[in-house]
Amino acid sequence: MITSRQVRAARALLGWTQEMLADKALVALTALKRLESDPLKVREDTRDRVRRALEGAGISFLAVDRGEGVMLFRSQAPARRPKEFGAKSYSPKPPSKTGRAQ
Repeated sequence: MITSRQVRAARALLGWTQEMLADKALVALTALKRLESDPLKVREDTRDRVRRALEGAGISFLAVDRGEGVMLFRSQAPARRPKEFGAKSYSPKPPSKTGRAQ
């Protein structure tokens, strides 16, 4: 069972508002607010929809003897690094037939 703290932490990792999560999980905003404040007063279906929406966005819920947590997994696609400001690519021209660079 996911906890209210895990849901809030997962949203923070994703940068989602409560409204965004409610839309993605297809649950009422009031139900999500109840889940995040008092998880005992929420239907299991609501909890399951929220869990599936967060897991679909890369969140993994952790539960160990010492407590609970969440982890955000990066997508499998290789990350593209932005070009540095002012950096220009340099590709040297092949030497000419005389052996000197052009």
